[in-house]
Amino acid sequence: MPLDEVGFDQARRAAQTLVALQPTHIISSDLTRALDTARALARLTDVEVETDEDLRETFAGEWQGLTKTELMERYADDYAAWGGDSNVRPGGGETRLEVAERVMRAISRGLERVPAGGTLVVASHGGSLRAALGRLLALEPPQWTALGVLANAQWSVLRELDENIPRPAGLHWRLAEYNAGSLPEPVMGDDR
Repeated sequence: MPLDEVGFDQARRAAQTLVALQPTHIISSDLTRALDTARALARLTDVEVETDEDLRETFAGEWQGLTKTELMERYADDYAAWGGDSNVRPGGGETRLEVAERVMRAISRGLERVPAGGTLVVASHGGSLRAALGRLLALEPPQWTALGVLANAQWSVLRELDENIPRPAGLHWRLAEYNAGSLPEPVMGDDR
């Protein structure tokens, strides 16, 4: 389903803010809504959008295309189980763990193309991004739901942690903004 006029307006407003990050590389799901959102930023930055089907939203099997109301009417118990378990296959589709691995492959490929000091922008979908963020932040899968649902045309900002600062094994990123409509401002006590 393509973006409607509200969606295009949200994408334009997001792009006007995100241009301040001076992206050096933009990757996007090849699905229309994410790709159109990425293109709004590309027009302002002259950075070409690279599509990657690994950034697609969770494949939900027989649940594909159903509204939350329809899911609750037809699959209430399965839907409730999926809400708290990263191993459940919604409608026989992908688990959150599989989605996280798939999206992480795309992000890793994107990061390989970013020069030192550069910025990667990833345009994808709420569920797939939440799973990838959980993995990037070294959270255990049951904790991923604590991140909440990403709203349309909102973003999260991750910053690479300084190698000289003690950190838990496997943790390389800090969440600077989540589900945001603004960019992070430096704060007292920030470890940079």
